[in-house]
Amino acid sequence: MASVKQFQVTFDCAEPERVARFWCEVLGYVVPPPPEGFATWGDYDRTLPPEQQGSAFACIDPSGVGPRLYFQRVPEGKVVKNRVHLDVRVGTGLVGEERLAALEAECARLIPLGAVRVQLLLADEDNESCLVMQDIEGNEFCLD
Repeated sequence: MASVKQFQVTFDCAEPERVARFWCEVLGYVVPPPPEGFATWGDYDRTLPPEQQGSAFACIDPSGVGPRLYFQRVPEGKVVKNRVHLDVRVGTGLVGEERLAALEAECARLIPLGAVRVQLLLADEDNESCLVMQDIEGNEFCLD
């Protein structure tokens, strides 16, 4: 029996706070409160050594159901397709034109936030339609 009760998803990125705030908008997540004794995350960040300032940020599901998302600054940029990606489940239970309409509506909401539409994958005998997108640093995700 597994003893793991929670997990977080970690993103390597160039600008942790910017990417975290993008995903807050996508998923309805929130930024957790800063550590005790600090009014803001900025106040806390300024106490860190200069090389660590802005190096990480996180967001959480306000309902406590979804995993915590953690964003850490890395020196290298993204060069290949993600080996792991998020599926944002906006069309669950929908099929055909109704599903496509839900995917397109969510795509239209996310593009002004900085998301990029990559490719619509139409339903086949095994899978329903999904829409491949990229976040503001080029990480792939699917509207599913």
